[in-house]
Amino acid sequence: RSWLHLHVAFCSTSSLLKMHKALLGGPEIYKEGAGEDKGELARLQAFIGAIAIGDMVKSTLGPKGMDKILQPAGGGGPTSNATVTNDGATILKSVWIDNPAARILVDISKTQDQECGDGTTSVVVLAAEMLRNAQTLVEQKMHPQVIIRGYRFALAAARAQLEALAMDNGKDPAKFREDLLRIARTTLSSKLLQHEKDHFATLAVDAVLRLGGKPNLDYIQVLKKAGGSLKDSFLEEGFILEKRIGVGHKKVLEDCKVLVANCQMDTDKIKIYGARVKVDSLEAVAEIEQAEKDKMKKKIEKIVDHKCNVFINRQLIYNYPDQLLKEAGVMAIEHSDFDGSERLAAVLGADIASTFDNPEMTVLGSCKRIEEIMIGEDKVIKFSGCSKGEACTIVLRGSSQHVLDEAERSLHDALAVLYQTVQETRVVWGGGSMEMAMAQAVQQKLTEVGGKESVAMESFGKALMQIPVILADNAGLDSAELVGQLRAAHAKGQNSFGLEFNNGTIADMSQLGIMESFRSKMSQICSAAEAAEMIIRVDDIIKNAPRQRDG
Repeated sequence: RSWLHLHVAFCSTSSLLKMHKALLGGPEIYKEGAGEDKGELARLQAFIGAIAIGDMVKSTLGPKGMDKILQPAGGGGPTSNATVTNDGATILKSVWIDNPAARILVDISKTQDQECGDGTTSVVVLAAEMLRNAQTLVEQKMHPQVIIRGYRFALAAARAQLEALAMDNGKDPAKFREDLLRIARTTLSSKLLQHEKDHFATLAVDAVLRLGGKPNLDYIQVLKKAGGSLKDSFLEEGFILEKRIGVGHKKVLEDCKVLVANCQMDTDKIKIYGARVKVDSLEAVAEIEQAEKDKMKKKIEKIVDHKCNVFINRQLIYNYPDQLLKEAGVMAIEHSDFDGSERLAAVLGADIASTFDNPEMTVLGSCKRIEEIMIGEDKVIKFSGCSKGEACTIVLRGSSQHVLDEAERSLHDALAVLYQTVQETRVVWGGGSMEMAMAQAVQQKLTEVGGKESVAMESFGKALMQIPVILADNAGLDSAELVGQLRAAHAKGQNSFGLEFNNGTIADMSQLGIMESFRSKMSQICSAAEAAEMIIRVDDIIKNAPRQRDG
């Protein structure tokens, strides 16, 4: 009987505990160690993480933006490769981020870099400002779906204004080239190359126009050579390979038929993997070596049967096959790295061969001249008159590797944005003028929209206005004064007015020639609005339990 009383007491106690847990926190459905943040707390975490990412890269925005030093894990030391850059995508790719909302902004920055090349910082800052304003509205008890609806109305108004202000000179080659030069100068103004922007803008535009609209930036090679100054950089027609022609071969060759290959050319040595060969005399070793040599000789004969006079191999070419190629009058170039082989095959119009049994099926590349030249203190191989005439090489010179790396990133941005402009020829004015014009359009549109959505639209317009504010702040100017003047100018219909940083005033961007790509600007505003909308929707963050280590 006493045992029965004890059992009843225990059952009633356990049921009370279960009831207590259900009332306080609900049933435990997650594995031990997992966590969940709901409602306001989850939304606050998402907003704070995304806004922090925007604040981190905000100071790098614009022509007067600051640089950041990215130091790898493990600290300094003689072998550490610190990076000095103001490129938003590079900074965000290098930072370890734990906040899920912040990762969304990192992803849109990467996408902007892949799609347009430029605007990687602007898109993150714009999204962060939209979220900052949305957070204020959420704290005022406005429902997230109402904010999203207002943001969508505002985005439609901003897009319509941007399309209305876009210009297209794609049909006039002379005007379009001038547009491209203006875009390149504007893009390079916020980079390391700003002091030589005219020189590099010309290099970038010449390189992109050589492509003739073909969708392949691989034809443009960027070669970095330390030494000299940035102004010594130049555009070299044709292709440059950072290798040397084999010893004893001609250093200059005209009318070249080139066979590009990726095959082993070192089997004149005994290589029988996973097996042991026992011989009873040195004569037997000599026979094995001779068999290997005969095998290699047959391979070289098959290569010569292709009627080529240049043989470029991705892998090493050992002494014996090199000697045979020399005797056959075929120039040999060995160990062209994989990127080099792929790009070479593209610009020479060749296939990469790995077997040589069917010469009639192998496509040879061609170029007018191959020669060994000096760049700085290094010898390189120059291919002139390639069958794909679009190929060219931009040779960058600079005082140190850090300078060259940042110059390459800057030039990549310019090349990518020019390449996109050749595809989509519309352009818009820069200097913060488009953001102010779009904000003005949103302000006009919200008078037609009733209800709470108009408040959200106003917040969207304020976020757009923050771009010229940040540009002015980074230059050390009075942002409130300048943005006030800019707003007044746009209210009078002067939509091409933006910020002029040399004199610290507002000015007409059409007279200064400050221009940006329409596609890049449209991508920035759409990506930022979509990312902001995604984060505003969040009301629950669920964290998995960490994996337990065995033992």
